[in-house]
Amino acid sequence: MNPSFKLLLVLIIALEVSFTRHLTINLVLIAVAIIYLLTKRIRPRLFSWLFLMPLFPAVAVFITIAWFSPGHDYFYAWVLFSRIYVYVFTGAAITQTTSPLELTRSLEQNLHLPSKFAYGTLAAVNLIPRIKMTVKTIRAAGQMRGIYLSWWSPTLYFKAILHDITWSDQLAQAMESHGYVEDRARTSVHQIALTTRDWSILIISVILIQIITFALP
Repeated sequence: MNPSFKLLLVLIIALEVSFTRHLTINLVLIAVAIIYLLTKRIRPRLFSWLFLMPLFPAVAVFITIAWFSPGHDYFYAWVLFSRIYVYVFTGAAITQTTSPLELTRSLEQNLHLPSKFAYGTLAAVNLIPRIKMTVKTIRAAGQMRGIYLSWWSPTLYFKAILHDITWSDQLAQAMESHGYVEDRARTSVHQIALTTRDWSILIISVILIQIITFALP
């Protein structure tokens, strides 16, 4: 499926479940997302994290609604519990099956997102591992001078921010030198196709969600 349409479908699902109190549709969406992830053969460890990481906030929401709300609405508590997992698994369905570069190219070519904004967002995503490496380097440099910088030390992150601000300026200049400016036409080496099949999958999926929402109890 086209990456942009995949993202659009996930956003539609998120809006759908956010404004409905429908436990069945939540469970169906979770099951479909799990099956989709299994077909993509994601790592078992990652699959376990997808179950465990949202468990604490989901349980906290359930306890708050079921035990401490005036109405003690257990059904709505289960709806909110399952809604968190809908967000997690549908989000994983796109983040674990689509690379950021592929999604960026699709947003630029298929949804006509300005290239400067699209690739600027991609640069911000790729900045995360660079920040981690910068923090490790600064800590190692401090230890070589006999200075211990803990993970919660403001000095550590202040130095990391200064370092990455310099890198971001260099990146901005590099993007402009390669023609990433607004209101300028650009050619693409890697074309992301938008086919009739992509439109069909998106439309049929949205229609099925509406049918399940109104048909199932």
